[in-house]
This record gives sequence, C-alpha cells and structure tokens, in this order.
Amino acid sequence: MEPLTGNTISSKRVHNGQRISLRVDEYSLGDRAPVQKEIIEHPGSVVILPVTDDGQILLVRQWRQAIREVVLEAPSGTREPGEDPLTTAHRELREETGFEAGSMTPIGGSWVAPGYSTEFTYAYLARDLRENPLPQDAGEDIQTVSVPVEKIGSMIRDRELQDQMTIAVYHIASTIIDRTVSHAPPR
Repeated sequence: MEPLTGNTISSKRVHNGQRISLRVDEYSLGDRAPVQKEIIEHPGSVVILPVTDDGQILLVRQWRQAIREVVLEAPSGTREPGEDPLTTAHRELREETGFEAGSMTPIGGSWVAPGYSTEFTYAYLARDLRENPLPQDAGEDIQTVSVPVEKIGSMIRDRELQDQMTIAVYHIASTIIDRTVSHAPPR
C-alpha cells in the first residue's frame, strides 16, 4: 500500500480577506497526476459550552448570512491574529452571552472541514458563570437561550441543533457534564 502523503507542487493565494483567505494548491499523491484544490485559510476558532450552576447550557441564537437562517448554537468565534485560543474563548463568551467564566477548561478540539479548510476549533467547558458583558461584534444580533443539559441530546436528534461545532463540543463534554451536573444541589 502506498503511503498517504502529498507533494505540493505550487500554492497561489487568490484572495486575502479580513478573516479568511483562499489559496489554490497544485499537488500530487504518490505517482498520480497533479490535481488542484481550493483551500480556505482560517486563523482558527473556539467553541464554548457554558454550563450554569443549576445545569443549564447557554446557547446563542443568531442570523448566519452564509446559510441565510437563524441558528441555535454554542457560543463560538474566530481567533484574532496571534491570539491564544483561551483568550479568544473568554472574549467570545462575554461578547455572545454576556457572561464570563470563573473556570474555562480546554476539552479538546477538531478540524472543521479538513477537505478544504485549515480551520481548527478549540473546545472549552465554561463554569462558574457571572454576568460581565462585552459589546457584540458589528453585524451581530445575538440572543442567549438557556436549555437544560438533559434536553440537548433530543435537540440534536430532532434537528433543533444542527451546528457541527455545537454538536461536537456537547459530545466531547457530555461525560464531564453528566458527572458534575448529576451531583448539583436541587433548586
């Protein structure tokens, strides 16, 4: 079996945007003929699963122009150039939910779409939440929605939650959440 490695022949940036760029790579796999691939260059992102003391998950509802729909999702955002992912997570949580976390635990991450993008998303579990808002970014109109943790699974199955980063961070965090929320004091 031949090794799964590619040989980049050329790479040309065809668009430089504020947040993303587009390049076209020509590459070959082993002795196969060269092919071209469009690649979105992305600085990376974060997704946060904020859990309140009483077992609620804070989600955000916002308009997503790319799909021209309102989406319910976990707070998330793009890293600024050179910004540490943890710093991004703290900033995005405050901008999108109005809360800051006393505890922001890294719980993994994933490539968003490695077939055509360089975006890697760092996942965090946010606890010990307290109000401390930052202004929302221009072009954002975000509403915070509180959902019981035990309802998230059925919301995914019923397609109320369709954002892959939200689904991923929930599944990554589910064993942590189940262990800690099940021992939360009753209201």
